[in-house]
Formats: sequence, structure tokens, C-alpha cells
Amino acid sequence: MTTQFNLLKISRNLVLKKIDGLTHEQLHKIPEGFKNNIAWNVAHLVVTQQLLHYKLSGLQCLVPDDLIEKYRKGTAPTEEISAEDFEEVKELLAGLPDTLEEDYNEGIFKEYTEYETSTGFVITSIDDAISFNNLHEGIHLGTIMDLYKLV
Repeated sequence: MTTQFNLLKISRNLVLKKIDGLTHEQLHKIPEGFKNNIAWNVAHLVVTQQLLHYKLSGLQCLVPDDLIEKYRKGTAPTEEISAEDFEEVKELLAGLPDTLEEDYNEGIFKEYTEYETSTGFVITSIDDAISFNNLHEGIHLGTIMDLYKLV
């Protein structure tokens, strides 16, 4: 699993490098043909990782419930995230992969509720969830890169 954790950390670092220096306006701009923005995508990565790994393992998520409700699958930007709150999201984006790896190595993930993703892939274990989440992160990294070109 070391490779999977490393991939997650690399992906997250790429996101942080790509968005570094963007203005509040750039982070929230929704270009024509898109249904969300960079800020939404970044928060969505944090939320999805928590839901796939912790919630479906029957554990408490490590992010606030209101963040989950605003950025989970099926949501779209309805309001701008404040600069202060976005800094917290970036801290979570950077720090949660280490926490996941520590929790995994401590063996806290003992059960898993099977979940079929929108791609049709069925996740049946924490190992599957970690692998699938990396695919999900790559998809949204690509979206962030596309949005970056247009903001």
C-alpha cells in the first residue's frame, strides 16, 4: 500500500502547486461548459477521500459535516468559500494523506460497507477504496488543470 499512499500525496501536491497564487476570483470562476470551479474540486477531493475511507469503514470522518454536505458527490458550487475556509481546506488536502496512512498502519479500518461508484466499480474493502480514490483524485486533478487554463 506504500505506493498507493505515495500516489495520493503526489497527486495532492500537484493540486496544491497548480492552485498556488490563484486569486479568490480565479478559484471560484466557472468557465463556460463547466459545472464547478477549482475551489469546489479541491474541497470535493477532501470530502470524497473521507467518505470513501472513513465513513464507509464505519468511522467518523475527520472533516466537518457542513464541508461534507457542500462538496460531496452530486453537489455543485452554490456559494463562494471564504479565503480563510479555503486555507483550512488546503491544509486538510495536504495533511489528511499522512493521517490516512497512519490510521491504516494502526489497523483501524476493520470493516467496510460495499459501495458501487458512478463508474460501476464496486469497492469492497479499504484497500479497494484507497486505490479507487487515487483514480478519483486523478480525474479531478485533470479537471483542475483544465479549469486553470480558463481562469
